Amino acid sequence: MPLLRFDVFGRVYAVRREGKWWRVYAVGSDGKLGHPGFVIPEFVAENELEQYLEDIFHEWGRPGMSVHRIGEGGRAETP
Repeated sequence: MPLLRFDVFGRVYAVRREGKWWRVYAVGSDGKLGHPGFVIPEFVAENELEQYLEDIFHEWGRPGMSVHRIGEGGRAETP
């Protein structure tokens, strides 16, 4: 599975399913992947990732900010 990237209230995280587990990376401004400081439980489905990230990081939210999946080149994906 390829890396799925999410903008979480201005912070970028990459997520990949490895077997039954989610592997999560913090994406630095230089594009390097680091330790995120949190895990995503294995029971969270791919289509639930945005909602899960919003639920656990809602306190970071500010007007005009959201949690959304990022497409290639850093653009928000459209359904």
